[in-house]
Amino acid sequence: MPRATAARLRLGPLATIVGFLAFVEFTSGILQGYYTPMLTDIARHLGINDADVNWLEGSQLALSALVVPALAKLGDMVGHKRILLWSTAITAAASLVLPFTDSFAVFLVAWALQGFYVVWLPLEIALIWSRSRAAGHSAALTAKAAGLLVAALELGAITGALVGGALIDTLPLTVVLLIPALAVVVCFAVIWFGVREPPDLAGGRLDTVGLVLISFALLALTGGLSFLRLNGVGDPLSWALVLAGVLLVIPFVRWELRHPDPIIDVRMFRSAALWPVFVTAGLFGVSVLGAQAPLSTFARTDPDEVGYGLGTAGFATSLIIGIYLIAMIAGALLYPVVARRLTPRIALMIASSLVAVGYLMFLPLHDTYGQVVTNMVIAGLGSGALVAALPAAAAAAAPHHQTGVATGLTNSVKTVGGAVASCVFGIALASHVVGTGGAGGAESTAGSFAGYVTVWLVCGLTAVLATVLLAFVPRQAFTDAPAAAPAAQR
Repeated sequence: MPRATAARLRLGPLATIVGFLAFVEFTSGILQGYYTPMLTDIARHLGINDADVNWLEGSQLALSALVVPALAKLGDMVGHKRILLWSTAITAAASLVLPFTDSFAVFLVAWALQGFYVVWLPLEIALIWSRSRAAGHSAALTAKAAGLLVAALELGAITGALVGGALIDTLPLTVVLLIPALAVVVCFAVIWFGVREPPDLAGGRLDTVGLVLISFALLALTGGLSFLRLNGVGDPLSWALVLAGVLLVIPFVRWELRHPDPIIDVRMFRSAALWPVFVTAGLFGVSVLGAQAPLSTFARTDPDEVGYGLGTAGFATSLIIGIYLIAMIAGALLYPVVARRLTPRIALMIASSLVAVGYLMFLPLHDTYGQVVTNMVIAGLGSGALVAALPAAAAAAAPHHQTGVATGLTNSVKTVGGAVASCVFGIALASHVVGTGGAGGAESTAGSFAGYVTVWLVCGLTAVLATVLLAFVPRQAFTDAPAAAPAAQR
């Protein structure tokens, strides 16, 4: 009885922190879902074409790939709460700029800086892992907390999309854009007053040379992929940038292996438990980040015009997205339950298998609304579990003072996977088709059916590959068992 009482006393503060961090992730979800229904209104406000809105997504994607490694390392060094506050302050400041400018250049910079929220979840998982070690059963507690955080994230995304869509029809755009900014300000106060910093900090000095090398590598890679999508596969400059990004990884790895306190300890990729997690994160990014826009456009495509698609209106399309997000919430909450009954390794394999099944089912089943919703529910269950499980698994298997770096790496690698997929899918869908039902058989602006098949096939097969790779993870990895796989050795 005294032992149980002591455990409850240790878990009380941790549960409180998870509650505050759930609000942070709810805010993150609002940012990710709120603006989607009003992108056309934003384009008209800024005086740009709808196609130029893609620059907003691209700028945030590139920035997230750049800032996560540095902020994750700084979190291990000076405190996860402190970096969480810094990133939230930058996000709040950028969000407050958006309502008060009609300059596309200023809006683009502020939109990119708003993307600092991408580091919130990795920092929160690392913070929870650090605090849960005092309560015992840190792997199980972190997995459960991660599920709750991802559930809050997806609930925020649903709420943001619904509220944003409702307000844009009734209020001026300036007022509508101000609401998420105020939510981030409240989020800053919640972190300041509700979250305590763990006492054990790694300290040290930031590896600036390593940071510069990896930043140039990621910038060249993501920039090259963006230009490939814009200019086509025949553009030599785009390929040169992609090649430069890949080649810059070589001096970065050599530098990190020699550095006593690297910004990314590349030795973690030698860990039997960690390398499959990082690779899975990259493969998972293909579907969770790269496939959402193609799925939305497929639903909106008129089958009477081109012979495929669902021809849904905006609201019916948003219902598909909403059901997918609800499935992700269920997957995130079910993951710790399955991991506890089986093992985290088996739970990860099941989650990845569900993603594979969901997308591969599109190959024969894509003609009706019910078929598409069924496929998205299956993929959503697996996707929600992976969003929660991957950073939690990385924290459980990482060296003691590298939890922030490890959880951040899952995010960075996932972003790179999404960037590659976005480029490949954009090129695959770019070939136009001849309308079968349009007037005079005129050329349609719909993506090619072969392109959609490519999207489904790539998403399904990358998930199959991830499932196979996870089979090589040691059986007791990511658990609190003494036999759990050791972290990377120096």
